[in-house]
Order: sequence, then structure tokens, then C-alpha cells
Amino acid sequence: MTLIFRIVAFLEGISYLLLLGVGVPLKHFADNDSWVKGLGMPHGLLFVAYLILAFLIKDTQKWSNKDFGIVCLASIIPFGTFWVERKYVSRES
Repeated sequence: MTLIFRIVAFLEGISYLLLLGVGVPLKHFADNDSWVKGLGMPHGLLFVAYLILAFLIKDTQKWSNKDFGIVCLASIIPFGTFWVERKYVSRES
């Protein structure tokens, strides 16, 4: 389950960066919302999967409530999921 979380965290981070770095600027400056439409749903699904998986692995990772909150909040910060994967996810599990 931890490996799945790590993969989803990576993919969620990539989708978020693409959405913010490519989709939103193209929507506002080039009047082209195709990237936002194409990336919005996959990013939303990955975001929800990230939160659900974080909840499912919090006990095996021995996260306190504070750590779990940080893991969840990191999903709304660009590059946050990459940081979580390095700092909070144990490699042994």
C-alpha cells in the first residue's frame, strides 16, 4: 500500500504542477482551456486517491495526527507531495 501511495503522490504532484504551470497560464493568457479540461479530472482523482491512501497508511507509517495533517495539507502546495514522499514515507514498508 505504501508503494501505491508513493506512486500516487508522485503523479498527483506532477499533475498539479502541469495544471498550475501549463494549464492555468494557457487558459488565462492564450484563451485555451484545453489543458485545464484535460488535466482537471485526472488531477482531481489523484488528489482524492492521495488523501484516501494517506488515511489508509497513517497507522503503518506511525504518523501522529499532526504529521497526518501536514501530509494532507502538503497536497495543496506545489511540490508538497514530493516533500512528503521524501520526509514522511518510510522506505521499509
